[in-house]
Amino acid sequence: MDTLLDRFLRYVKVETTSVEDTDKYPSSKGQLELGKLLADELHALGLEDVTVSEHGIVMATLPGNSAGAPTIAWLAHMDTSPEYSAKDVKPNIIRDYNGKDIVLPGDPSKVIRVAETRRLAELKGKTLITTDGTTLLGADDKAGIAVIMTAVERLMRNTDIKHGPIRVVFTCDEEVGRGVDKVDINKIGAVCAYTLDGEGAGELENETFSADMATVTITGVNIHPGLATGRMVNAIRLAGQFITRLPWHRLAPETTSGRDGFLHPYVIEGGVPQTKIKILLRSFVTEELTEWAKILQTIADSLRAEHPRADIKIEITRQYRNMLEHLNKEPRAVKLAAEAYRRCGIEPQYKSIRGGTDGSRLSEMGLPTPNLSTGMHNFHSPLEFACLEDMETAVRVLLELARLWGQER
Repeated sequence: MDTLLDRFLRYVKVETTSVEDTDKYPSSKGQLELGKLLADELHALGLEDVTVSEHGIVMATLPGNSAGAPTIAWLAHMDTSPEYSAKDVKPNIIRDYNGKDIVLPGDPSKVIRVAETRRLAELKGKTLITTDGTTLLGADDKAGIAVIMTAVERLMRNTDIKHGPIRVVFTCDEEVGRGVDKVDINKIGAVCAYTLDGEGAGELENETFSADMATVTITGVNIHPGLATGRMVNAIRLAGQFITRLPWHRLAPETTSGRDGFLHPYVIEGGVPQTKIKILLRSFVTEELTEWAKILQTIADSLRAEHPRADIKIEITRQYRNMLEHLNKEPRAVKLAAEAYRRCGIEPQYKSIRGGTDGSRLSEMGLPTPNLSTGMHNFHSPLEFACLEDMETAVRVLLELARLWGQER
């Protein structure tokens, strides 16, 4: 596990924060830096067809040694969330975790609390990697990258495991919804794929939200406030009214759970003449996204009636769709993943993600791609941490998965 840990620590120190408001792919230079590092390591491990595309996507092939076995793919994303800084990550290694709250050394006000952190109590005695409290860790998804790289190395060294060809793919900008914008599934050439982008050991995610994003643009009338009587239309005030009319007792992240969808205003920017609101639309039932969009349009209509000089436009951008709708194209994708877990002594926990992965869009594009766990927790936050033993389990699951697909024809 030291090799796995060394890899992980090396990767998280490369800043790869993605940038939302740009047309560049990748959106940040750090992703290109990490991609080059990974390509060099894949070359050194002896993989074939190692490439870094003009868009920074890394691909390589682990040759098969089981004639006729189908090709599968393993994916992880190189970027980290723009929701919190990932500059100068200082990993904090806790060996033989004592089961108590964890005060982070760089900012003692940041505490990973057992009572507030799902499954933390179960990790007593294990090795945890946290941040120092001033940045996120980047386990999402550098834990996935480290797991894949370690599994690849072990397969290259252990020819007793019979497997088909395995395509390794590292993508960019997953955290801002553009992870597979530049991915050609024909170049991957696999019957199915697996993203290594999940949480605790044993979780097998075979369903995601379907997702759209709404941009509400409110254009008012600006004038000097001393001369504004009867003339000004303040777009900021109308934006505030728009947000307060969104349902909050239902259809809000703060008041929903399980299979409930939501409308989530997450960005507001602008001024008196024009203000924009970005709103996430999420549901496990794709058809409900149309209903959520109608709610927004109804609010806009009511505000227009009250403020006829304001212009209110709503633009809906399609993001991704529930992978469950597409996984039936290759039923073995989930079936063999579940069996791989069982062979590692773990009963798989099927989970519906209240979010999305690269696999959401890949599945929709025709490459069925469920999501596997990597041992990361509290991602997108300075309270993020990873469990080394869970990462090691993820490596063993990939080895069993390779073995199982090596028996297929």
